[in-house]
Amino acid sequence: MKEKTFKKNLNLLTEYGKYNILAQILSDNSRLPLRVSIFKGKTKASKLFSVRDFGFDCILYSLDELLRYGDVLNIIQADERNRIVERKEVPLFDNDAFREAIINAILHNKWVSENEPMITVYNDRIEILSRGVLASSQTLSGFFAGESIPVNSKLSEIFLQLHISEKSGRGVPKIVEKYGKEVFDFRENSIVVTLPFNWINKRKDKDYKEIKLSDNRKNIIAEMRNNPNVTKEELVKLIGISSTAIDNNISYLKKHNFIIRVGSNKNGYWQVLDSEK
Repeated sequence: MKEKTFKKNLNLLTEYGKYNILAQILSDNSRLPLRVSIFKGKTKASKLFSVRDFGFDCILYSLDELLRYGDVLNIIQADERNRIVERKEVPLFDNDAFREAIINAILHNKWVSENEPMITVYNDRIEILSRGVLASSQTLSGFFAGESIPVNSKLSEIFLQLHISEKSGRGVPKIVEKYGKEVFDFRENSIVVTLPFNWINKRKDKDYKEIKLSDNRKNIIAEMRNNPNVTKEELVKLIGISSTAIDNNISYLKKHNFIIRVGSNKNGYWQVLDSEK
C-alpha cells in the first residue's frame, strides 16, 4: 500500500499504471546519461579530447557526479599580475553560475523526448544545452527576473525537498549578474547557456618568439597535442629521455604557460596553450 502511495505521490505512473519518464530518470537504470564532450578548439570540428558520461543511473546521483566534475574542469589560475604580497587565485569560470545552469538545464529539459541535456566544453567556453523551451506560462522578462516556472514541476519539487535547488528564483539572476543576459540563447527547440572562460595566462605570439624551446620540449608539446591523455611514462619512451628530465621539462613548460594540466593527475589531461592569433 505504501509503495502504491509513494508512486502516486511522486507522479511516477501514467494513467494506465505504467512507469512514466520521471520514474525512468529517477531509476537506477535510467538509460539517459549526462554527457560532457571536450573539444580542443572553438568548434565541434576541432579535435575531440574526451567524452565523459555521467548517468545511466538515478538523475540525482548523475547530477552530483557532474557537479563534482565541474570542479575538475574549473582550473584555479595563479594571477601574479601586479602582485605585491599575495598572488590572486582566479577560477576559469564562475562555479555558482555553472551549478545553476546545470540544475536549470535538468529542470527545464524536455525529458519526454528521451533526449538529455548536453554539456560541451571548448577551449574558450562551456555550453550547457537544455532540450525544449520555456514553460508555456513563462515570459522572457519573467525568466530573467527570476520567476521560476519549471517545465518539470514534480522533479522541481524533489530537488527542492532535497535542497538541491530553492524556489527563490535566484538561479537565472545569478548567471545574469555574473555574465549578462547575452549568455542565454533561446533556440527553436533548446535553450543554451554559454559560460566564457577567463584565461589569464594565455600566451601571446610575441612571447613565443622570445622563448626558444629545446627539441625535447617541442617534442613533448607535439605529443601532448597528439594525445592529451599521454602519461609521463609514455613520454619517457616517446621522447627518449629520463623520467627526471621529463618532469623538469614539463615544469618549465607549465611555468612559462605553454601547457596546463586540466583536472587531476589520474583523471585529467594536458592542454597546450596556443598563442593568440
